[in-house]
Amino acid sequence: MTRFDRPIWRARPLLAGTPPLLVSQAARFAAVGVVNTCVDFGVFMFAITYLTSFLIAANLLSWIVAVTGSYVMNSFITFAVESGRQLRLNAFVRFVASAVFALIANTTTLLIAVNVLFLPVLVGKGLAIGMSFAINFSLARFIVYRPRHRRGGAGV
Repeated sequence: MTRFDRPIWRARPLLAGTPPLLVSQAARFAAVGVVNTCVDFGVFMFAITYLTSFLIAANLLSWIVAVTGSYVMNSFITFAVESGRQLRLNAFVRFVASAVFALIANTTTLLIAVNVLFLPVLVGKGLAIGMSFAINFSLARFIVYRPRHRRGGAGV
């Protein structure tokens, strides 16, 4: 049992009916996301302090570094079985595309929450983060890291 699995077992009553593997992967995906948020922030601060005064350039650089790190960590930790712990260009392209899609969903959710539903910005941002997580995890789990099917084996 890993550090990530202990809190999952404690939350078991809340997760009744959810496959344990899916819950474990979601928790690991979230942990990787926390690490990459710190990487994003650190690279952004370094870039804006030492490399450029352009916000967009610094933000784009930090996002690229964080998404790349996220792909690597998720390939080796969260979806190690599905990826075979190998980095593949086509999976990386799908991962980046899913990250862009999640960013668009995040921004759309934020704008609707704040400008249409008139929710406070922090509430809107919280909803946007939740939406982004759900989309990003779903796309990573079912599109980027599709379960590998055995060839020539018995079964479906």
